[in-house]
Amino acid sequence: MSSPDPQNAGEYLTFTLGDEHYGVDILKVQEIRGYDAVTRLPDAPDYIKGVINLRGTIVPVIDLRLKLRLAQARYDSFTVMIVLNVDDRVVGIVVDGVSDVVPLSAEQIRPTPEFGAAIDTRCISGIGTFDDRMLILLDIETLLDSAELAVPQAA
Repeated sequence: MSSPDPQNAGEYLTFTLGDEHYGVDILKVQEIRGYDAVTRLPDAPDYIKGVINLRGTIVPVIDLRLKLRLAQARYDSFTVMIVLNVDDRVVGIVVDGVSDVVPLSAEQIRPTPEFGAAIDTRCISGIGTFDDRMLILLDIETLLDSAELAVPQAA
């Protein structure tokens, strides 16, 4: 068993997708907003819902349920969009609901288990434990590879 990684310690915004709890580094979060209509892009993968105009910035919107190949998303009054700064780009992710911000020490974060080639775990930076909950901590840069989010920027 490897020792805890102090680089993963910090505060995480936690959110839900179905019955699972996830966390993303709070320093990557720009804002949290209700889900509203997006402009669809032709020939985009199904997990790219489209784009929104966020105060003059064209922001791609990713449905995290579809990106992670979970059950089909449902959109209701609890559906939330988390706006993130990823590799100097602004990206929106759609989640079922935001829970809270939790501090995690290095001792509360375990390395991602190895599953072999069956499951790609590169987008998971670790498993956090908090109040008897397990949090899947996402490596958002790896998950939202900027090559697949190439949205033409307005000049």
